[in-house]
Amino acid sequence: MTTFFDAVGGEPVFRQLVDLFYDGVDADPVLRPLYDEQDLGPGGAARDRLALFLMQYWGGPTTYSDTRGHPRLRMRHASWSISGRERDAWLSHMLSAVARLDVPDEARSMLFDYLENAAHALVNAPD
Repeated sequence: MTTFFDAVGGEPVFRQLVDLFYDGVDADPVLRPLYDEQDLGPGGAARDRLALFLMQYWGGPTTYSDTRGHPRLRMRHASWSISGRERDAWLSHMLSAVARLDVPDEARSMLFDYLENAAHALVNAPD
């Protein structure tokens, strides 16, 4: 059985998605202050963690859980105040990155749906 991860092109596609996303975050006045320079830059820990998480979620290797344990997304993001402002900025960059991927339309739609739901689920502060 082919996983979504394999069907869209595997690790290179997810690494590209994350790089495109963080390239946008790097210049974003809302999101940029949330990251340390070494965490955000090329090869940074934030990029690696997100790529590993997304690859695992979509049927790729379990490296994320093997190295970090259960994703516990809400807990891992609890130290940041995430309101609609941060959610919308995050979604803007993430959906823009997905739109630039060379993947089938059905896969793009599935990614959009998942990312929108995830972004809304992580809001932990009022607007």
